Amino acid sequence: MNTSPRFAIALFACLAMSAFATTRAFADNGDPPTRVARLAYIDGSVSFQPAGSGDWVTPPINRPLTTGDQLWSDQNSRAELQLDGSLLRLSANTAVSLLNISDTVTQIQLSSGTLFLDVRRLDDDETYEVDTPNLAFSILRPGLYRLTVDTSGNSTAILVRRGQGEVTGGGSEYPMEEGEYDSFSGTNELSQVALGYNPNPDAFEAWNDERDARWDNSESARYVSPDVVGYADLDGQGTWTPDPQYGPIWFPRAVQAGWAPYHFGHWAYVPPWGYTWVDDSPWGFAPFHYGRWASVRGAWGWIPAPPRRPQVLYVRPVYAPALVAWVGVGSGVAWFALGPREVYVPSYHVSPRYVDNINISNTTVNRTVVTNVYNTTIVNKTVVNNITYVNRNVAGAIAATTSQAFVSAQPVARNVVRVDPRAAAAATAATLTPAMVPTKQAVLGSGRLGARQPPAAIQTRAVVARTAAPAAPPAFERRQEAIRSNGGVPLSPDQARQISSAASTRAAVNIAPPARMLAPARTPAQPAAPIAAARPVESHAPAAPSEVARAAPVIHPSDLPPQPPPPSPAGANSVLERQHLQEQQQQQAMQEAARQKLQQQQEAEHQRAAQEATDRARQQELERQHQAQTQQLAQQHAQEQQQLQTRQQEQKHQQESLPPPKNQKPEKSPKP
Repeated sequence: MNTSPRFAIALFACLAMSAFATTRAFADNGDPPTRVARLAYIDGSVSFQPAGSGDWVTPPINRPLTTGDQLWSDQNSRAELQLDGSLLRLSANTAVSLLNISDTVTQIQLSSGTLFLDVRRLDDDETYEVDTPNLAFSILRPGLYRLTVDTSGNSTAILVRRGQGEVTGGGSEYPMEEGEYDSFSGTNELSQVALGYNPNPDAFEAWNDERDARWDNSESARYVSPDVVGYADLDGQGTWTPDPQYGPIWFPRAVQAGWAPYHFGHWAYVPPWGYTWVDDSPWGFAPFHYGRWASVRGAWGWIPAPPRRPQVLYVRPVYAPALVAWVGVGSGVAWFALGPREVYVPSYHVSPRYVDNINISNTTVNRTVVTNVYNTTIVNKTVVNNITYVNRNVAGAIAATTSQAFVSAQPVARNVVRVDPRAAAAATAATLTPAMVPTKQAVLGSGRLGARQPPAAIQTRAVVARTAAPAAPPAFERRQEAIRSNGGVPLSPDQARQISSAASTRAAVNIAPPARMLAPARTPAQPAAPIAAARPVESHAPAAPSEVARAAPVIHPSDLPPQPPPPSPAGANSVLERQHLQEQQQQQAMQEAARQKLQQQQEAEHQRAAQEATDRARQQELERQHQAQTQQLAQQHAQEQQQLQTRQQEQKHQQESLPPPKNQKPEKSPKP
């Protein structure tokens, strides 16, 4: 096969770009989300209701939260949630629900109280939205935002300290720029009033600034990926030490003699991942859901997922419920921490791509090794007994507890099962979590029942949303029965959706009606240029044998003029414009995938044709067909791009043609 240098470079670039985006490109392929929220800070009385449980409990720190979970901060109380790209902080008397935490959507319900958001990163394909009883607030830029819903739910005040956003509600849209502080009242129609912003922070904002400073000045940020949730809490709790074999290693301080990872905490059941380790240490989130552990010079150290490096392929770290291997010890349950380069195999339903990403993003491991383990364990369902685990024979590495303690979230340290070292060495090590049906206490975690909860009026209060939220998760009793029927294996997201109860206890989420922008936005970014047509292809008359050598060269898809990238959604000045730019990016990605697929098909044909050296006429005919296919594909892409732009223009014209609301935007009072 004759492959030009240009073709080889283009192919390598396509593969590199594909690898770079693997953690985001397959989020909706039946895999669980690659990210969660972490309950990182509690001050006062804070209550938590796991999705589908119907019960309020007192949560521990380090509890992972995901779609459907609810949080209530009572009087004189505060709480902090950490995500991979943002921080959420609740003031007193604040009710928050996680409507959707997926790879591309962060959707928060604020039913009452005050919520402060520090959005540190907003990806081009990401939607970030806060829904209140009378409006939906879409965040368009990273920044600092404060939202307050009054006790009646009829008014929402929004402060944009830094960034840019957009309010949708009552058939209207209101852009909000940096430094604006506005109140919006009403439901069927919004009334906007400019508030005077006091630059001197109150006690809640001062606390937020203090918490933000920890992240801004984090020492661990030099060694850990910023997409690892909870990395800043390692500061002051341990020491970073360079190692010639593993690179930077973090060694925890002030741990008791004989301490080992995954010994002090409990197992909670967090759908869709299943049994999840919740550590007792205030720093105990990042080291137990990312990276790997190793015993170095007699001490346990954590080897993190590294930060972005110039000219180095970066894969965003994928959250794992617990990075351990399992040991059979009779009626109990035993485990130990995975070491560097060892493959983690999820017990929940995942794709090969997911297994690849969750390993290469958290440790240095060969992709071929990951694929072989996946095929052996998941596809062929074969138990492998000859894997050598570096931590298995380290003194004190194996932790064990009773089966009852495991399935009911009881503290491991209070329910220790002593394992004979010789029996542990002879026991079979397994990669998959034991398939055991959880009790309801496993879902509730280690917290006690009877915790303070929001008033009933707040729990049932409907909110307005711009983005459609997923269906409420199923009740625990339905999930438990389905897990039992599934042989104790966690349900996949698709399976959970099939049993979701139609009569959900979650408050209604009402989609906002079509809206009209009441204030002129800045000039929107220019739409993406149409896809360039293929270069002209000359017609070919039947060639004589002597003319075969002068046939026009084949045009590969990689030889077409490069498509200009669409403008980044990060530059959008409205939610509609951002959605249009995201659609353009998605369409271009699909077109690029089609180009690559056709390219692979053509290369396969070329290889077969090259083997038939005596049939040069057939090879020439194939290449003419390829030229026609390439031109047809380019023309199809140009038509699709034109249709998309036409549809977007029609949407904009339809929006502008809506009659203005009865209540026009009043003049804002001058800011002090």
